[in-house]
Amino acid sequence: EGCGDCGVQSNCVSILPLETEFGRKRAIDQSSCNKDYSCVKGFCPSFVTVHGGGLRKRQGATAEPDFDALPMPTVRSDLAQPWNLLITGVGGTGVVTIGALLGMAAHLEGKGVSVLDQTGLAQKGGAVTCHVRIAAKPADIFAVRIAAGEADVVLGCDVVVVNDYWALSKIRSDRTHAVINSYESMPGTFTRQPDMQFPLQKMLESIGLALGHKNLEVLDATDIATRLMGDSIATNLFMLGYAWQRGLVPVSFDALMRAIELNGAAVAMNKRAFQWGRLAAHDLGQVQAAVGLGDNTLEQSADHTDPADPMWLSRSVDELVARRVAFLTDYQDAAYAQRYRSLVDRVAEAERSATPGRKGLTEAAATYAYKVMAYKDEFEVARLYTTGDFERRIRDTFAGQEQLRFHLAPPLLARRDPVTGHLRKREFGPWILTAFRWLAKFRRYRGTWLDVFGRTAERRMERQLIEDYRASVEKLIAGLNQDNHELAVEIASIPEQIRGFGHVKEAHYQVARARWDELQAQWPTGSRAQQAA
Repeated sequence: EGCGDCGVQSNCVSILPLETEFGRKRAIDQSSCNKDYSCVKGFCPSFVTVHGGGLRKRQGATAEPDFDALPMPTVRSDLAQPWNLLITGVGGTGVVTIGALLGMAAHLEGKGVSVLDQTGLAQKGGAVTCHVRIAAKPADIFAVRIAAGEADVVLGCDVVVVNDYWALSKIRSDRTHAVINSYESMPGTFTRQPDMQFPLQKMLESIGLALGHKNLEVLDATDIATRLMGDSIATNLFMLGYAWQRGLVPVSFDALMRAIELNGAAVAMNKRAFQWGRLAAHDLGQVQAAVGLGDNTLEQSADHTDPADPMWLSRSVDELVARRVAFLTDYQDAAYAQRYRSLVDRVAEAERSATPGRKGLTEAAATYAYKVMAYKDEFEVARLYTTGDFERRIRDTFAGQEQLRFHLAPPLLARRDPVTGHLRKREFGPWILTAFRWLAKFRRYRGTWLDVFGRTAERRMERQLIEDYRASVEKLIAGLNQDNHELAVEIASIPEQIRGFGHVKEAHYQVARARWDELQAQWPTGSRAQQAA
């Protein structure tokens, strides 16, 4: 978890962070993937390409409300001065299309309109802004760019782009109304900073400050639109419908519908997305209920109700430990899981005794003792592919007669690159699943003389890491006190830095090992009793 080598290899913004019970993973945004497959170069056995099938469209909302019953907003007709809309987003999501639709709708009504697209060099995934100015007649528009403080509406399809200074500079607190998509779309720097956190609240605060803490509406339009329409590409039309229903877009409904028709791309879907956006502006609760959301937040229970699901996040240390005991039992056996529980129990007892009321060390030990014990060797990769969950997700995501290709670099079979010295990945056909099913049955022999995979340097390092970590934790609980508790938690959390497979894991291990040795050198020698004396 958290390796990120696929992002390093591809520099692709369609690789998204996926927060799970066992750490941050990566997922491919199938709606925006450009299919150059450079991410497959990432040194990870999780990459599978699907050949001959197509992306299965999500069902979306099953019940279609009566959109005709929606009240029509008051569309601004008094355009004594041009009405300025700043649309911000990222390339490849339809920002330019929104500007074109508004331009055509205004043109159909005989109004003056100018549309200025600023895409930059990084078109797909890069920042895009669209300046749309609508006036009573063409002669009323003297410049196509919206000046500082002159935006009447900011349609923030991407919250990061809105936060750039040149976008915020268009806002004026006594004039601008903003509708912001709060979906956390990681910027390109995420490919090089795998631990990057998305500062959503800080960005919303900066937008609110520019607006004088008024006229700001925030919703996760991407999540809602994807659930409704089955495709994230519907997001921007959904947001346009939301803004239009609020009376922020000075063109008529009929003109916009005709503009969508003239555009000719996904006409039915775009019209529905627009209508759902209107309904969200009128009654957000009804739309949230239609997709299983509540109070504009994605409740954990909405999609992930089974604690066996890795997307379910533990709510207590006891739950965290119990789930890992169950996982390690499947990973190896009950005795192996009991070794883990015994270690965590000793840490918990020592922490209660030495630092009453604190649980940080117990949580760290529970998290990272599991991580070092559940290393993903050939047996585990085979097991994870054959539990049934992988095949279910393939069926849910893709339709048609697919052929799967697995991109792997098994140490006993892969050749080394003569330049880098690293193992080369190669493709394996669907027959490998049969081999995986047999291989998974032999996981009980992991670490024994029958484990032919366990003789590689990587597997020996992983087994030694388990023993080193246990010894380190025993040393921590022997000398734990209130003063060194924070240091103990940091030492126990060192495995967080050990990520990936093969040469990637080796590089991370060397860095983590140096830090581990440095921290352990700071740890006082002797037991708590000796320290007190």
